[in-house]
Amino acid sequence: MQGAIERVMQAYTMIANLTPDQAQATRERLAAHLAGMNADEKALAVEGLRYLRGPDRVTKRRIARKA
Repeated sequence: MQGAIERVMQAYTMIANLTPDQAQATRERLAAHLAGMNADEKALAVEGLRYLRGPDRVTKRRIARKA
């Protein structure tokens, strides 16, 4: 799980400008959220980013267009 947390924090700090204290608090929130989840590191990293970006974030999926 630590590998997933590191991946998420590395990506998230590129998105959000965090102070060291904010980064530590975010890391702790993330670890608490991911605790107990039974998934591989990639799935944990995706869930961690989804969690940090928040529920208000609307994602748009690309729709395959027929030629």
